[in-house]
Amino acid sequence: MIVALMMGRAGSRGLKNKNLLKINGKKLCEYPLIAAIKSKYIQSIYVTTDCPKIKKISQKYQATIIERPKILCNSSALGESVYEHGYFEIKKDLEKKSKKIELIVLLMANSGTVTWKMIDKGIKFLRRNKSFDSAVSTSIYNMWSPLRARKLDKKGALKPFVPFKVFGNPKTLNCDRDSQGDVYYADMSVSIVRPKCLENLKSGLLPQKWMGKKIAPIKSDAGFDVDYEWQIPQLQYWLKKNKVI
Repeated sequence: MIVALMMGRAGSRGLKNKNLLKINGKKLCEYPLIAAIKSKYIQSIYVTTDCPKIKKISQKYQATIIERPKILCNSSALGESVYEHGYFEIKKDLEKKSKKIELIVLLMANSGTVTWKMIDKGIKFLRRNKSFDSAVSTSIYNMWSPLRARKLDKKGALKPFVPFKVFGNPKTLNCDRDSQGDVYYADMSVSIVRPKCLENLKSGLLPQKWMGKKIAPIKSDAGFDVDYEWQIPQLQYWLKKNKVI
């Protein structure tokens, strides 16, 4: 059985109530739910939350609500822990019905850059390629190459975030943003994972351990999860471009 699990809590440390922002006539948290309910393969949708408004919205999309524990309802709680808890709650629920989980489609309430086509593409890939642990939405962001990243030293001066030697011979590096090849980012729009990824979370790769070790890309374009106000017009553009209105 293929299930979807969306997480989204009440409040926000950054952008206030971001999950409930109204964008192009719908709440932000509705977009991942719309993608899930339109999927050809997802059979059940679950939402882990402590927010009454998200619960009410989710139920319109036939979602089953998982009560998110208080310990997982603060800004310090890791997403991987929320997904892990939600997975085991779903597993218990389905075991009562003598059903097993084949794949879990992991969604975020603040990520609207996802479509049912992306989800179904990832599912079909994993069914064909049993050696992969997961398939995740991936965007190319060469302008944010680690080569360009900086951090402040103790004196307040900028220095490389990652030593240049990591990228090869420093003498051959240059300012061309494409010179190091394409830079792929898991853009957090969707992660489709096998149960073993959440059964053995500690063995997954950092920083998103729920993806397992062998991760396939679901190619997207300019995907992201919303954390800042300046991203809202970008999401509106993405939704229009991808005809998600």
